[in-house]
Amino acid sequence: MSKRDIHAEITAQIIAALEAGTPPWRRPWGNGFGPALPRNAVSGHRYRGVNALLLAWHPLALASGDPRWCTYHQAQDKGWQVKKGEKGTAIIFFKKIEIEDDRDDQDDADPRFIPLIRTFVVFHASQMDGIPAWTKPTVPEQSWQALETVKAMLNASGVGLHIGGAEASYSLARDLIRLPPERLFRSPESWAATALHELAHATGHPSRLDREMPREYGSPAYAMEELRAELASAFVCAELGLPTELEQHASYIGNWLEELKHDKREVFRAAAVAQGIADWVLALVPQSED
Repeated sequence: MSKRDIHAEITAQIIAALEAGTPPWRRPWGNGFGPALPRNAVSGHRYRGVNALLLAWHPLALASGDPRWCTYHQAQDKGWQVKKGEKGTAIIFFKKIEIEDDRDDQDDADPRFIPLIRTFVVFHASQMDGIPAWTKPTVPEQSWQALETVKAMLNASGVGLHIGGAEASYSLARDLIRLPPERLFRSPESWAATALHELAHATGHPSRLDREMPREYGSPAYAMEELRAELASAFVCAELGLPTELEQHASYIGNWLEELKHDKREVFRAAAVAQGIADWVLALVPQSED
């Protein structure tokens, strides 16, 4: 029996969604409220990286607004029953394991690590009987708070901000985000998603996450930085309860497809970097004084 290639399987799912015309995470929502980041129904832990990408925008999660997933055995242990005939969704568990090196000259050497990758199959809450009902957040209140939160995050980021013009961009040399006036966007939520996209780019500055920032427009590296920023802003929007309603970047889909078809691990790397970006950006969320 051939060994399962989870990288190829998951990349194929993302490619199929992109070839359909619209990235699955780029979804405007009529009620101004986006999907929640997926979490384990038993532990409450959030899924991260490529797993968050797969589960947050899965049709079952989008249809119900319920972000909960778990394995078959976890459901059984809680007394929940996966419905007959339901198909699970494959996700991955990845960590680096330090290995001992018994060579005599290794006393001062750096530790050695090997990757550990395991696959799990999880089921959505809607695929189970017996699981408690999901209580959705109050939509209007959370949406309003999220928009105010994004503005506070921009102010706290340390990145320069210029409002004006007709295009959104980030300048690494000037460490400056440019955003059109809010009135030029389809909605306040669209403005917020675009602002978070540019803030994601700004994390590449040496004073922040200090990653290589390609400058050649249209190059594969440039397109992949756009993918990292777009995924990061999607993760942040999901955390804040906002739709991922970007008004640009459609031209990059072809570049993303080319890179993903060339390297089945590229989307995993992009999602991992995007998760780190999202973590940095979410640390800017103002904390309640209560």
